[in-house]
Amino acid sequence: MRHSLLFLLVLLCCPWSRAQLSPTAATLLALMQQANVPGTQLLYTRNGKKQAYALGQRTAGQPAVVQTTTTFEAASLGKAVLAYTTLRLLDQGVFSLDKPLLSYYAYPRLQGAPNADKITARMVLGHTTGLPNWATNPLSPEWATAPLRLKYAPDSCWNYSGEGYVLLQKTLEYLTSKSFETLVQEETFGPLRMTHSSFVWSEQMAANVASGHDGQGKPAPITHFSAAYGAFSLLSTAADYSRFLQALMTGKKLKPATAQLLRSPANEAQRCGKPATSTDPLIAWACGVGLATTSQGLAQWQWGDNGSFKAFYMTLPGKKESLVFLTNSSNGLKMADDLLRLFFGPGEYSALQWLSE
Repeated sequence: MRHSLLFLLVLLCCPWSRAQLSPTAATLLALMQQANVPGTQLLYTRNGKKQAYALGQRTAGQPAVVQTTTTFEAASLGKAVLAYTTLRLLDQGVFSLDKPLLSYYAYPRLQGAPNADKITARMVLGHTTGLPNWATNPLSPEWATAPLRLKYAPDSCWNYSGEGYVLLQKTLEYLTSKSFETLVQEETFGPLRMTHSSFVWSEQMAANVASGHDGQGKPAPITHFSAAYGAFSLLSTAADYSRFLQALMTGKKLKPATAQLLRSPANEAQRCGKPATSTDPLIAWACGVGLATTSQGLAQWQWGDNGSFKAFYMTLPGKKESLVFLTNSSNGLKMADDLLRLFFGPGEYSALQWLSE
């Protein structure tokens, strides 16, 4: 009951009145209320035309509303940004996709780890390094120096790994003598005009930032990322990320052969230690993005999960459509299937089912 009253307050206080609310916005608010999601940014594009929505509250119980410029944690949606930046550097001849990363940079956390010298950038981007997702909580003080060991043989199966993306990031920083934030500003954010995106916290964000919320709607403290990590610390807006998705679909500012790496399977995403499921044949992994066979054709996709923030994107390159939504709630992905069908149309989209299996 309390949550219903909060949403009524948002409807009454927001710049738009209920009479001005479009049917799609009304549906979005209903989905948010059903899933107990305080705030959402969403942007859908088709053939260059945009539908943008900023709905709900930045912090539950507070009057400040979500705007199109409100900063959200986009979590693992940053992995695709790291992948795209990596491919930009590949085109510049900075490194090779198939040369072992430890031959470029002796990553301290992997010293003495069996088989670590076989890991390549292509394996990192396709999640086949054999590394765990995290050796320990990446926000803990001990994580940066925690020893890292492989769980599976490199290139033997698919195992989602944030640690692999950190290894790749550290290697690129070493090869270019630049911080990751500098690299991504030069190679991605700047060229794509993503002016509201960063992998590190800035005090300028404080005036218009969303708080994360747990499943019961309780706000969490805002994380001030002091170091940039492509695997999890992206701070962005749906408008900015949608600009990125247009480049992801088309391979903008990449050589044609390199652009194809974002649309072609690098591996079949056969999950380590798990029996085959009904959706396995529908999912593969490209160099940095998931691929799904859907009712609307081939899709690129990725989810984001920082606990109290959840996010998701899917593109349909063949139809020039994209959808990204950012939420300030651990319940955010509960809306994903409904949102895909609301904007892309009825059908099966595979990705969320595969994730839940």
